[in-house]
Amino acid sequence: MKNSFYRNCLKRVLDVIFSALAMLLFSWVYAIVALLVRVFLGRPVIFSQLRPGRNDPKTGKERPFYLYKFRSMKDLKDRNGRELPDDERLTKFGRILRSTSLDELPEAWNIFKGDMSIVGPRPLLMEYLPYYTEEEHHRHDVRPGLTGLAQVNGRTAVSWQKKFAYDLDYVRNCSFGLDLKIILQTVIKTVKKSDIYVGSAVPWGRFDDMRRKELAEAQNASKGEHT
Repeated sequence: MKNSFYRNCLKRVLDVIFSALAMLLFSWVYAIVALLVRVFLGRPVIFSQLRPGRNDPKTGKERPFYLYKFRSMKDLKDRNGRELPDDERLTKFGRILRSTSLDELPEAWNIFKGDMSIVGPRPLLMEYLPYYTEEEHHRHDVRPGLTGLAQVNGRTAVSWQKKFAYDLDYVRNCSFGLDLKIILQTVIKTVKKSDIYVGSAVPWGRFDDMRRKELAEAQNASKGEHT
């Protein structure tokens, strides 16, 4: 992993400046989206979920933080009180929020606080952590990002293997030039709405399901060799 003035100091300074400017200059956008979420989806307007953050240098473990987004799904449950599948809770308005990435606007607060960076590997689910390889845990050697190398190279359209490969490549080669390139490509892709899937349309499914399947196949193959 490269050590540089940008990675160790300037990147964080720029994160604070630009996240603060975004919240200030686009406060009217936040207000409009919050009002529409309240009208179409109800309360709470903000959705929060615990996600793994940057590795703690002392413990080597990911420091969890609460990721903030605008709510994009209704709180619908079945007769037994269990939440309905995402596709049944995700409304047309929610799909618009996700496809335009407007649901991610509150993450500017995460960036300002230091939980996240503008550019870095996307923060995934906490329940994925036990299924990472030792190398894959290094994706958390930097702060998770609002956008990243994997997002501009296919976003949800790329396989988990490729996504993690892009994340690790970013960790090794983080620089001002690379971050600037990723930000510009993110803007272009957001405007074009390319490589975006919502709901169960995501082609690769959950990471933990994929890794459990791989482990089961490896175990079955091993048993076959000894029969």
